[in-house]
Amino acid sequence: MYEIGVAAQFEAAHRLVGDFGPATRLHGHTYRLDVVVRGARLRDDGTLYDIGRLRELVDTLASALHYRDLGEVPGLAGTNTTAEAVARYCWESLAASLRGADLTALLVRVWESPQVYAARDDALAP
Repeated sequence: MYEIGVAAQFEAAHRLVGDFGPATRLHGHTYRLDVVVRGARLRDDGTLYDIGRLRELVDTLASALHYRDLGEVPGLAGTNTTAEAVARYCWESLAASLRGADLTALLVRVWESPQVYAARDDALAP
């Protein structure tokens, strides 16, 4: 199995709904977005996937979330914007562009701080 990955960063605000103490108030994070794709075979050019293209996809996603209230982002509006929900949103956003590229899995890890993250790691169905 081969894998490649890229990382990006964005600033965003959110508020949690439920028993989350002070996190129920509007607050912000410097999010780190780690993205890893995996596959069993290399292409004829010796690469798993074009890392420049992966970098572009991840940077575009991070830019769309930068300086936003996550509760107002289409696809996240109306959900409790936990780190898990943001990881799901990012995974689904990237998976749409990666399906059909002969990759087997996509891992998205969303860090809310240097010590706290949530992730989604799932197969990429064709």
